[in-house]
Amino acid sequence: MSHSSTAPSDTSSECRPGCGACCIAPSISSPIPGMPKGKPAGVRCLQLDERNLCRLFGDPRRPLVCLRFDFEIELCGDHRDEALHRIAVLELATEDL
Repeated sequence: MSHSSTAPSDTSSECRPGCGACCIAPSISSPIPGMPKGKPAGVRCLQLDERNLCRLFGDPRRPLVCLRFDFEIELCGDHRDEALHRIAVLELATEDL
């Protein structure tokens, strides 16, 4: 999750706080508090706060799929916009699987 939407990342393998791309771009079929049927791709999760941080981080109600989603430079790229695009492309490619 990104510190800012245009700031380049370093080469670390940690989420960029404030990115939120993984909470917007992919569809999530698991129930989420406030979203009992999950969420469609491209829809902002209700649990993503105004700083693009997950309100459920560390909470046992956080869906397992979210817990397992991890930063990968190949997927998340160098900044938030790149992550949003790459995750959306992956979502489209796997839509019918």
